[in-house]
Amino acid sequence: MSDSVPQELELVRAFVNTYDVEDGVDSLGTPEALAGWLVERSLATGDLTPTKGEVRRAGALREALRDHLLANNGAELPESSAETVAQQSGRSGLHVEIRNGSVVLSASAGGVDGALGRILVAVATSMLDDSWPRLKVCAADTCRWAYVDRSRNRSRHWCAMNVCGNREKVKAFRTRQAGAFGA
Repeated sequence: MSDSVPQELELVRAFVNTYDVEDGVDSLGTPEALAGWLVERSLATGDLTPTKGEVRRAGALREALRDHLLANNGAELPESSAETVAQQSGRSGLHVEIRNGSVVLSASAGGVDGALGRILVAVATSMLDDSWPRLKVCAADTCRWAYVDRSRNRSRHWCAMNVCGNREKVKAFRTRQAGAFGA
């Protein structure tokens, strides 16, 4: 994989990383913040005024996608995450067309649902071009930051070896040492 990240992967990575698990900071936690993020990325236009319900649905989709990225890192995907994506796909009016031998995906809904649908189109496009398995979330429970795995064999588990990877390896070492001395 080249150093450049497909724009679809970058969009999904940025969306998932709007919630910082370690610090508990949600960059999309208010209607104004969600509207600003969607408009800034050209996913929605005009006078966008999300409801609190739409903010909750955006957060639910984000966490469902985080679960999908954790599945890319070897975890089991909760059925509820697949259901959340399917429900949002329906609300977004996702359409599949075939034009000139290519698949064209689009979201026909307006507002927040249409914008979330465009994120799901990015997911589907990444799956079609086989870049999707490279988008993962950190295996560290305290982190869960989304990153692109650029390793040749797609075997990276942590967002950064010098931070989360080191913490996890030290924790595993201490657990082994405690077991060896406690036996």
